[in-house]
Amino acid sequence: MASKQITVGIGIPMIITGFLIAIFLVSLVGDMRETVEFIGSLIGIIGVILFIAGLFYTKQPVTA
Repeated sequence: MASKQITVGIGIPMIITGFLIAIFLVSLVGDMRETVEFIGSLIGIIGVILFIAGLFYTKQPVTA
């Protein structure tokens, strides 16, 4: 059972944000191009990790 909150709520927006930063914001900055590219890629990679973690997340039943 996957967690839709993690997958859809966090993972996908981070992937999209990282992609947009790495592609479009790089053209606006001059001398900091490598740094902005790195940050955008890092956000995207963390988004992919959270997306995959959301697919494998299962809630354990509470036993008292």
